[in-house]
Amino acid sequence: MSKGLPETRTDTAMSELVPEPRPKPAVPMKPVGINPNLLGYIGIDTIIEQMRKKTMKTGFDFNIMVVGQSGLGKSTLVNTLFKSQVSRKASSWNREEKIPKTVEIKAIGHVIEEGGVKMKLTVIDTPGFGDQINNENCWEPIEKYINEQYEKFLKEEVNIARKKRIPDTRVHCCLYFISPTGHSVPLEWWQWLSGGGHGGSDTPPPLGPSLRPLDLEFMKHLSKVVNIIPVIAKADTMTLEEKSEFKQRVRKELEVNGIEFYPQKEFDEDLEDKTENDKIRQESMPFAVVGSDKEYQVNGKRVLGRKTPWGIIEVENLNHCEFALLRDFVIRTHLQDLKEVTHNIHYETYRAKRLNDNGGLPPVSVDTEEGHGSNP
Repeated sequence: MSKGLPETRTDTAMSELVPEPRPKPAVPMKPVGINPNLLGYIGIDTIIEQMRKKTMKTGFDFNIMVVGQSGLGKSTLVNTLFKSQVSRKASSWNREEKIPKTVEIKAIGHVIEEGGVKMKLTVIDTPGFGDQINNENCWEPIEKYINEQYEKFLKEEVNIARKKRIPDTRVHCCLYFISPTGHSVPLEWWQWLSGGGHGGSDTPPPLGPSLRPLDLEFMKHLSKVVNIIPVIAKADTMTLEEKSEFKQRVRKELEVNGIEFYPQKEFDEDLEDKTENDKIRQESMPFAVVGSDKEYQVNGKRVLGRKTPWGIIEVENLNHCEFALLRDFVIRTHLQDLKEVTHNIHYETYRAKRLNDNGGLPPVSVDTEEGHGSNP
């Protein structure tokens, strides 16, 4: 018995060290025959109101970039879009002034408020783009600026003690302005026209490309890093038939060259989104717009418009131009989606590449903006 006692203690100690197998948790049975209507009010629906109140307190950021050659009304259109002087003063070169030799990046920030909702709006202009004799690689400063904003956000995001709310300077939307005239008219067309519109056929030969090589190169490079929305500027210079034909030609050239503009087909989340966005892609894009920050009296109402010898072109009249469609698209239906695609697609693509290339940590090479660290 004395020899068996230590063995009994050892067995007891071992049993204490080895945990007993836990029984698998019982899977609850699915309720059967429960009325889909709740038995009483819970309050789940108040989450929308909670989110609204929080957003109204903190506000939100929206950063829009405008790109296109001088004289297409970029600043005027943005001012019309937000019904305030939010863009820089339009460029009107005097003889004494020199056209910038390189593309400049100028960002102007404003806080605008409507219905108690505050929005920090930043308008990024690109004077000098497309204004040179040699415009080779003139999109590179713009692409560099966009990537620098991703780098700033990434640097803040990987900090150990990061801010509660990271300032967002990333470009959410890029309006690319297309000149309203064709850029290449073939010799056959001029010969047909000079022959009195006959030349052996009553049908004119097809016109050349509607987009410049610069337009195509810019959108090819930048569509991979930012949401591009193409717009046809100064649409009042075209007839309705010319506008319709021009839009079709632009869409065809973008498709042939494999250029994806916003809203991209691959990012449609469900059938409802696909149906809505397909209609926009096939009918509205590119938006043919007219901008004006001047008001005129039309039938007893004050309207934004452009005065011509034959009448007033009303900016918000769909029979005159598609400005209202562009405004509704950018602000009233797709603003939040523009921000989400920027964060979830473009920024995540940049972030994954940077972390992989640098072993998981971005280099501390991009300086923060002046006063950046003092933001709450």
